[in-house]
Formats: sequence, C-alpha cells, structure tokens
Amino acid sequence: MVKIVVENLYFRYPEALDYALKNISFRIEEGESVAILGENGAGKTTLAKNLNGLLKPTEGSVKIDGVDTRSLSVAKIASKIGFVNHNPEHQFFAEKVEEEVRFGLRNFGFSEKEADSIIQAVLRVFGLEEYRDRNPFQLSGGEKKRLAIASIMAWRPEALIVDEPTIGMDYAQKLNIRRILRGIVSEGRCVMVITHDVDFAASICERAIVLSRGEVIGDGRLRALLSDDELVEKSSLRKPFLIELEEETGLTG
Repeated sequence: MVKIVVENLYFRYPEALDYALKNISFRIEEGESVAILGENGAGKTTLAKNLNGLLKPTEGSVKIDGVDTRSLSVAKIASKIGFVNHNPEHQFFAEKVEEEVRFGLRNFGFSEKEADSIIQAVLRVFGLEEYRDRNPFQLSGGEKKRLAIASIMAWRPEALIVDEPTIGMDYAQKLNIRRILRGIVSEGRCVMVITHDVDFAASICERAIVLSRGEVIGDGRLRALLSDDELVEKSSLRKPFLIELEEETGLTG
C-alpha cells in the first residue's frame, strides 16, 4: 500500500506574494486514517492537491512510495491516490451514473468485460444501483458525493483523499458516507479527510494534521489534539461533541 512522505514543502501560487504552504513535513503510512483540519484559508485543499500531484511543490518534496511527484504524471499518481473534490460536480464527465463509473476504468485500461463486472459491484456497494441510468447532475447532494467516491474507488487506488465530504448533508447522508469511508479504511487503504466537521472527522480518523495559515501546528492523535484548548482556538476549530461532553461530565468512554 502507498506511503506518502512530505519534506520541507513550500508552495506558492503564481503571482501570489506569500506561500500558501510553508515548511511542511510529515509521513502518512499505509492504512492510516487522517483528518486534515484547519480554518478557512489554512491551506488544506492546497496541501491535498500537492499530495495527489495536481499541484507540485515550489520547494521541498512530496514522495509517493519513494518517488518524487515531480517525476510522476497526474494520471500515475491518481492510480495510487484518488481525490474527491469538495464539489463532486467538478469531476463528473458522463450523462449517466453507470458511464461515470466506467469513465475512469476506461482511462486506466480495464476491458469492457472487467468494467461491467466492477460497475455492477460498485453501484451495489455504494447504494446507487437504482440510479444507474440517471444523469449524475440530477442526483441529490449525498448521492453525488457517493458517486464521486464510487467512480474513484472503482479502480481501487491505495489511498483516497476526500475534500469536505459532509457539506450540505443531513444526518442520514453523513452516516452513509461514514460507513463507506470506514469500509475503505477496514480494507487497509489510507483515507485522508479534509473537513470542518470535527465530529465526522473523529468518527473516521485516528490521526489529525492541523493547519493554520499554511503551516502545520499539530500532528498526532485526533482526540489529543482536539482536547488542546490553545490549538483548537488557534485553528478556529471546536472540540468534537463527545470530548466536550466528557469534559463537562468528567466521564470518559
């Protein structure tokens, strides 16, 4: 399974006066579940795009299984690390749900027979069978997010980055996405979740990387980090509900 090593990463957008990311270093091992947290503008999505090769470091390096991303194509990285945009419509290409899943499989060289079998299984696992002939843009918010994840997991990348998976979702939809992501983690695959929803993050991820103004200000066990009043305030986050409840009652789970 994939390993990601980030060393002294700096990134600056063209024409920008300052770096969006500054001196970031960490490792993500195979099978980890990691939340990437921080305030708006902290650099979370920029970091994710450096991890999956959509952006390349201005200074420093990102290595996937020991290979610098500068020497890898976006397609090659995508075969190992899938990325789900915070707005799933930005990654839709087809006019039918079934063909949306098929699109990536074709790009990665699967035969039509292989694709047919994979599509059937993926639509069933993600609860999308009844929508196979529906236009992806006509699905609900939760269904669109499930389709976005399904269309990437169809080719079985070793790691998945999901940007803001719960935006605009009700409780039932969140439970569905949580079930799916937990299932991916249980297979030994790495899942990285970019989110403001700390309760959702705590239900999926054991580790958190906390950003503020383009720098890592915390990296460790999620519960420990989000129990730190100073760090929570600095990153404009809040404590997960269960941690707040434990502190109020003095009871621990």
